[in-house]
Amino acid sequence: MSIELLVVAVAALWGAAAGAVLPRAAYRFSVPAGEDWRDRCPGGHPVPGWLGRARCGQCTADRAAGDVAGGDAHGAPLGAPRVPEYGPGTAALATVTALVCAVLAAATGTRPELAVWLLLAPVGVLLAHVDLRVRRLPDPLTLPLAGAALALLGLAALVPEHAGEWTTALLGALALGAGYFVLWFINPDGMGFGDVKLALGAGAVLGWYGWPTLMLGAFAGFLLGALYGGALVVAGRIGRGTSLAFGPFLITGAYLGLLTGAYTA
Repeated sequence: MSIELLVVAVAALWGAAAGAVLPRAAYRFSVPAGEDWRDRCPGGHPVPGWLGRARCGQCTADRAAGDVAGGDAHGAPLGAPRVPEYGPGTAALATVTALVCAVLAAATGTRPELAVWLLLAPVGVLLAHVDLRVRRLPDPLTLPLAGAALALLGLAALVPEHAGEWTTALLGALALGAGYFVLWFINPDGMGFGDVKLALGAGAVLGWYGWPTLMLGAFAGFLLGALYGGALVVAGRIGRGTSLAFGPFLITGAYLGLLTGAYTA
């Protein structure tokens, strides 16, 4: 096996492992704006920590006790909708994250910035999932993502054979964040402020490979969002004035731009 294939395989395994511990965080963060993060499962039991499967051990025990007694532990008949699995499926998030990491590794190769992309990729998957579910981009994810991207890229810039520039990463974060801020200021009903914060991190990773990569990633996000929204309008699913969760398109556009920048660097 060549070193390139080995890197891709390791990246895929990392992505699968990282994605497998995202369901609990996805469940806890998937609440509408203004509400506190979830700290209990649908059965009312405390949810410990942020990483791991979205599965309640107490609900599992209650269900087992109910099976023995001919009903659940609360007197409900068997078949009631009290299930131990309460969040997104582990397999789905693990598969998506593994695929993203593998493709990033194939494009980046053995350059040191690959470690940065692999560390940030699971956060992007988590953000996209949460925004799709509840149209919210949590501050505990977006703001640390931007800071971590710049800090980690600063370290990557010190390692030989890197293919980007930390200065343009910083300027890219400021530029894309400012651009989204202007869009939010002009039409706050059409774009959430969470998108502005997310744009800081996206601008950092895209800016690492230069301004053409930044412009490509930004354009790809808007194009994907426009195509998706237009398709829903044509299908009669939404009206022309309906706003959509834009975070997944911003993130997907950033991944596409990053892949192109990494491959051509």
